[in-house]
Amino acid sequence: QVQLVESGGGLVQAGGSLRLSCAASGSIFRVHTMGWYRQAPGKQRELVASITYGGSTNYADSVKGRFTISRDNTRTMDLQMNSLKPEDTATYYCNARVTSTIPYVEVWGQGTLVTVSS
Repeated sequence: QVQLVESGGGLVQAGGSLRLSCAASGSIFRVHTMGWYRQAPGKQRELVASITYGGSTNYADSVKGRFTISRDNTRTMDLQMNSLKPEDTATYYCNARVTSTIPYVEVWGQGTLVTVSS
């Protein structure tokens, strides 16, 4: 069984920073693309940033220049969030496409809440 465990959410004032981390565990052959999504109350879940196995990154326009996604190794991923705004408030979900006993399965973390106060 493959699991994604997130950490690092919390409450921060506007202009502040937070760092989210995600670690994949279980019987894994390879973790392909990893990403962070977020969902604010009453809104659809949206992609924040993603990073491929080879290190190529992609960002939502709303976070470009403020957020940085990185992979420490093949199974862990971080999201450094700077200059946070109240509109960044949401539950952030780690996502990964993993090959274990089944190839290229999508896995989600349980979510971590980020609250940015004005």
